Amino acid sequence: MNVNIQTVHFDADNKLVDYVTRKLDKLNTFHDSILKVEVFLKLDNVVHNIKDKIVEIKIHVPKHDFFAKASTKSFEESFDNAMESLISQIKRKKDKVAA
Repeated sequence: MNVNIQTVHFDADNKLVDYVTRKLDKLNTFHDSILKVEVFLKLDNVVHNIKDKIVEIKIHVPKHDFFAKASTKSFEESFDNAMESLISQIKRKKDKVAA
């Protein structure tokens, strides 16, 4: 599984990158042929306010792509919300294929 983490408008610290990588490793339990995972970490461009942290995750598997986006006040929470959405998408897709 090829993982690509990109930050937009800031530099992520190692703690955040480790958190994202650790969580992404669990994806293999839901789908065994994940080719590539792209993670985009962005700061919302609201001037002079507490900026929202936006996380976008794209998962590429053979013949299908999954995508989720979440926005909260912390990257960890945004990432967790996006991951939950992706896991449910993967499960639904597997149920459709199995049926």
